[in-house]
Amino acid sequence: MARYVLSDAERTETARIADRFLDTHPAWNPMEYAEEIRVEAERLPVGVRQFLVSSRAAEEAVIALANLPVAENLVPTPASWQIAAKEDAAIREELVLLLVSSVLGDPFAWANQQNGRLVHDVCPSKGQENSLTSASSQQQLTLHTEDVFHACRGDYVALMCLRNPDAVGTTVATVDSVGFAGPLREVLLQDRFRFFPDDSHEVVPEHTAEHPSALEDRPHEVASVLFGPAEFPYLRIDADFTSPVPGDDEAERAMREAAEQLAAAAERIVLAPGEAAFIDNYRVIHGRDTFTPRYDGTDRWLKRTSIVRDLRRTYVHTQSRSRLLA
Repeated sequence: MARYVLSDAERTETARIADRFLDTHPAWNPMEYAEEIRVEAERLPVGVRQFLVSSRAAEEAVIALANLPVAENLVPTPASWQIAAKEDAAIREELVLLLVSSVLGDPFAWANQQNGRLVHDVCPSKGQENSLTSASSQQQLTLHTEDVFHACRGDYVALMCLRNPDAVGTTVATVDSVGFAGPLREVLLQDRFRFFPDDSHEVVPEHTAEHPSALEDRPHEVASVLFGPAEFPYLRIDADFTSPVPGDDEAERAMREAAEQLAAAAERIVLAPGEAAFIDNYRVIHGRDTFTPRYDGTDRWLKRTSIVRDLRRTYVHTQSRSRLLA
């Protein structure tokens, strides 16, 4: 993991850039301001920008920034992402995440996830404790590629911690942390696997996070688990939302074995307030520990966005010049 700790002077300067932007944009609409935010990112301290650019070039598995500005009088953790959106909760921290993310690439959103918001709130919600979404708490989120189902899934998943009093861990496993044996590797390199939208994507009329539809009823792509450069392969897998092509027993065994090897190699990252992790969504799968929520305003709270290194590939796929993917 590549890690950079902002100096107090850099932290103050980053906060000043964010505050000045918000002063001139009183109605918070990050999707509308995305291009302006990208320009403002060039004002970030040079050490921060150089670290992010060099880490991107090296394809670091996890890129971490610590000592980012978070308000001392941070509002209580929202009861749900819907409430956070309604109240514009922690918008300066949201802007800070977008500023540093814009050095690595272009943040984008999903039309069918959290109402198309560019930045998501990750916080526990009553009634969702055992769901397979970021609103859960008592359900383990198994290691997965973010948005595994889509060809235009992000190159990075960005997570910025605002509050984490219980030291809830983010689990990560890299594709190069396991040595897939020859026959297993050969199967994983073949287009013998189906990739489905997870429960947070409302992809069919009858599907919602509260009432998920069966995987077989959801749109999906058929592709390989391993892909890309032979000497430096990329990975695409989510044990809960990936399945072999029907009747392919060999692919089913391969997927199960790959998931077990990756789980055995997993490491744990605990984000502290003011720390952001940019997880390479091609080289790393990630998950989350379980925890017991209090619902008293002090629970774990993250801001999250997805980043693509080349926004034009989403334009080609959607045939629209938009950061909002359907």
